[in-house]
Amino acid sequence: MAGHGLLLAAALVLLAAASPAYAVDYTVGDSSGWTGGVDYSTWASDKTFNVGDTLVFQYGASHNVAEVGSADYSACSATNSIQSYSDQDSKIKLTKPGTRYFICAAAGHCAGGMKLAVTRRPRVHQHSHPDGAGSDPRRAVGDALGDQPRPRDALDVYYTGRDDDQHAGLR
Repeated sequence: MAGHGLLLAAALVLLAAASPAYAVDYTVGDSSGWTGGVDYSTWASDKTFNVGDTLVFQYGASHNVAEVGSADYSACSATNSIQSYSDQDSKIKLTKPGTRYFICAAAGHCAGGMKLAVTRRPRVHQHSHPDGAGSDPRRAVGDALGDQPRPRDALDVYYTGRDDDQHAGLR
């Protein structure tokens, strides 16, 4: 009986580990794209940006995207830009937690509102014990998931280390 529970838990861990990570591609400005007349602060306010997500900037030839630091964002200056894009379909992956700043460097565009600050949070996966105990429940089935990014609403498997089927399952 105990072997069945351990086998079930191990199989579920492998299934969860084999699932792809779910990163999201966000088209900046949605159907409007990267252009004048869009309030990008409002656009970003209802979104949760995670490490692994991608910002997709779609814009016409009169625009561009410049990634800048905080001070240059506030000053609408692309003089010290970190990276510049002008391909009209720029895909920028969010690789680390923290805030990144983007402006349109065309004259007057940033001052007119073409600026976006995005704060990414790390993909958080909790490994708490279902009984509230402080030990890491992954110890019994191995750390198959490691510190890799987890899918949103991921299947989370636990095993308490007890020798009966009642203490292995899903959360």
